Amino acid sequence: MTRHIAFVIFPGFQILDTAGPLAAFEIAERLRPGAYALSLQAPGGGSVASSCGAAMDAEPLGPGPFDTVLVSGGDGTRDLAALASIVAWLKATPARRRASVCSGAYLLAEAGLLDGRRCTTHWGRTDDFARRYPRAKLDADRIFVRDGDVWTSAGITAGIDLALALVEDDLGVEAARRVAQQLVVHQRRPGGQSQFSALVDLGGRTGRFAELMDWMRAHLAEPLTVERLAEQAAMSPRNFARAFAAETGTTPAKAVERLRLEAARTEVEAGRAPIDRVAEIAGFGDPERMRRAFLRAFGQPPQALRRAARA
Repeated sequence: MTRHIAFVIFPGFQILDTAGPLAAFEIAERLRPGAYALSLQAPGGGSVASSCGAAMDAEPLGPGPFDTVLVSGGDGTRDLAALASIVAWLKATPARRRASVCSGAYLLAEAGLLDGRRCTTHWGRTDDFARRYPRAKLDADRIFVRDGDVWTSAGITAGIDLALALVEDDLGVEAARRVAQQLVVHQRRPGGQSQFSALVDLGGRTGRFAELMDWMRAHLAEPLTVERLAEQAAMSPRNFARAFAAETGTTPAKAVERLRLEAARTEVEAGRAPIDRVAEIAGFGDPERMRRAFLRAFGQPPQALRRAARA
């Protein structure tokens, strides 16, 4: 069975929102000939300029039915009135499932397809999205979310994670793994992984806590309480916790866990130290606590990630 995947673009779309998932499905088709038929579609068709100026050629929006409609995001979604034809098309066009990358979720929401559904979008648009679409159940911290036949994902590279999950849903785990290998991505990140880790790494939206992040990485094996972090930042604990959450979109405790997880995963996959030693140096204290944190964040225990890295 050939599944027709329609990628919807518009003036000002983010080119990687489209190119990343498109590459994933193209590779899947190459590995499993006949699995997919791919098309780029846009209102009126023709050459469509992305936000960076590079253009892609698209067909006019077709009548369907499609297996999957995947809507790209980008700066063009800031003028939703200009995209009304896409919204009307989404309402009228039959498809087995619908998906969005980044702010493409705005178009699904405008079409009423996210009413009562869990969804996500790029962290930079979550406050605005929540105000505009109170009937959508926004899960702002997720890489991607599936709710029935509707899938949404966070910004840009999360579209690749979404595409790999769709391939896995269609063709199985092994096919998705082979696609990931061809894309030279280690593996598909689980949808539940936090998209705020990038903000934590940067020290927040303005970089206010960048020096504190560097200090935290150097002291992961030590107790990193809110009080100690606040002292390091020269702030009161209450003011620090409030400012940190506003800057990074997460709590100090979750940020500490994220940094510990990233440090521990690097050590686990490198395979140099025993698991209990990794738990100690990353600040988890004991292997069981680290195992539970890995399952929440990555969907796999440390031993499974180590085996996969060795393979």
